[in-house]
Amino acid sequence: MNPQDLERLVTLPMPFGKHQGTLIADLPGPYLAWFARVGFPPGEIGRLLALMHEIDHNGLSDLLEPLRRRG
Repeated sequence: MNPQDLERLVTLPMPFGKHQGTLIADLPGPYLAWFARVGFPPGEIGRLLALMHEIDHNGLSDLLEPLRRRG
């Protein structure tokens, strides 16, 4: 993970699926957990979804608030 990954979580919308258009940082925990069970997609989006899952699962979502305020 690099600092740019955290910035991407609060600026990149989900490009497909049920929550298309929702910022990755705003995706519901159960949706992220579903990806963790069935497998994350390849590429950057999968890497970011996995990172957001870890952040959400460990209760660290508040760490993204300063980045949200900056944007």
